[in-house]
Amino acid sequence: MSEQRDFIRDTVRQDLDAGTVGAVVTRFPPEPNGYLHIGHAKSICLNFGVAEEFGGRCHLRFDDTNPEKEDEEYIDAIRRDIRWLGFDWGEHEYFASDYFERMYGYALDLIRSGKAYVDDLSSDEIKAYRGTLTEPGTPSPYRGRSPEENLDLFRRMRDGEFPDGSRVLRAKIDMASPNLNMRDPTLYRIKHSSHHRTGDAWCLYPMYDFAHCLEDAVESVTHSICTLEFEDHRPLYDWVLDNLPVPARPRQIEFARLNLTYTVMSKRRLLHLVREGAVSGWDDPRMPTIAGLKRRGYTPEAIREFCRRIGVAKRDSTVAVELLEHCLREDLNLRAPRAMAVLDPLKVVIDNYPEGKEEMLEAVNNPEDPGAGTRKVPFSRELYIERADFMEVPARKFHRLAPGREVRLRYGYFITCVETVKNDAGDVAEVRCVYDPHTRGGYSPDGRKVKGTIHWVSAPHSREGTVRLYDRLFSVENPAAEEDWTSVLNPDSLRTLARCRLEPSLGGARTGDIFQFERLGYFCADPDGENASEPVFNRTVGLRDTWAKIAARETDPA
Repeated sequence: MSEQRDFIRDTVRQDLDAGTVGAVVTRFPPEPNGYLHIGHAKSICLNFGVAEEFGGRCHLRFDDTNPEKEDEEYIDAIRRDIRWLGFDWGEHEYFASDYFERMYGYALDLIRSGKAYVDDLSSDEIKAYRGTLTEPGTPSPYRGRSPEENLDLFRRMRDGEFPDGSRVLRAKIDMASPNLNMRDPTLYRIKHSSHHRTGDAWCLYPMYDFAHCLEDAVESVTHSICTLEFEDHRPLYDWVLDNLPVPARPRQIEFARLNLTYTVMSKRRLLHLVREGAVSGWDDPRMPTIAGLKRRGYTPEAIREFCRRIGVAKRDSTVAVELLEHCLREDLNLRAPRAMAVLDPLKVVIDNYPEGKEEMLEAVNNPEDPGAGTRKVPFSRELYIERADFMEVPARKFHRLAPGREVRLRYGYFITCVETVKNDAGDVAEVRCVYDPHTRGGYSPDGRKVKGTIHWVSAPHSREGTVRLYDRLFSVENPAAEEDWTSVLNPDSLRTLARCRLEPSLGGARTGDIFQFERLGYFCADPDGENASEPVFNRTVGLRDTWAKIAARETDPA
């Protein structure tokens, strides 16, 4: 694979060539207030990838500065997801809370130098005083407090004397700055909340904009790679570092975050889906979370390839979800063993096949992988086929089973429909056929052709199972743009099919095993099957590749 180039890697390369940095140090800094999603995967691949490519290291740092929303469950999930994607931070795991005492000391330094003050305005008043994009802000009446008074108040804030929201610490910068982030931003707020690591030791917590740059500096991060929404925050990032005696001077670089069609990426909205029961949890296979994608059957290789293909840009754009599905199909086509499953069973009885006879037919495990070998599938007088593979009155261009029509059974024989048996409602309940015993393996010695090939399972040998058919969670391309984004949830995003019939080998599938069900798509064994009497499979993705067809048309319009 050719060397990957983008503006971030070019910047790192230039810094190395100029000698402004030694060893490259990046970091992935998640807030432990939710599960990681596909957008985070892009950042993970970028930060860990850049560090690896330039012989450096990438830190995993949890920005745990908001105790009201953080949980150990999220920390464990984040670690698990990053390792599953194929990356490791070694000994370099850190928390913002590791530096709370040091950050407090830095805040005292700003107060002593007259660059920070304690403000008694409420949050609404601070917002009103800030001004607008066209009008400058108004200085707080508490802006002129002396360093001594501010030091006393700030220490009392730490000691818990004041209630939540009564006071904040603000940087004293410029209330007329064209950048609203520089109009005396809040550095600390009071929160009488127990922290998952420090307990009740603190009731004073730093704001993300103050903490993040200091964490980078303390860890000697060379390149702080952030998403584009932090571009307007970069002047504050630099101001904090320029006005404090920090041990290193990181460089912040912004890139466009990932937006995906038919998907929401906001953790707040994803949490809403979980709490309101719109999905079964953070790992619901319809969710764009890494845990959800894994449970659905996505592979880390496919996700990393997707992140490589979309690249790194400076401008926001939306990527078609079909490209992600295309990367997955390319990967699974090479690695997934084949199997036969019938999701909507219709019974077939072969009248001229001897009763009681059974035979084992040879089936290819993966035609894309010669080393995958073959397996044996049982064949008998009674089979199941897909109900959609039979039509009593065949439509035009329907080439599958119909009265008087011959089709090929995959790896089996040619069969011809001779009769149908209907139930009391008048629906076809059973199809009677005859087979040609000379066509074992699906080939005719006389060279005759049949247009249709269908899959099947032996009725007495097949396993019963449940299959979940997942579709896109939202019915429109850009749900986030909707006034009521929950109103465009796809009501058909999940269909559960019970009493499906699976070839016997699928009965031994373990959680996470992925198969191509021939002619149906790729399916992954779900953990729910471990505690059930029958296996449960999630449809990962269908066989039809819309993206490949779009790409082919763009390459060759003819």
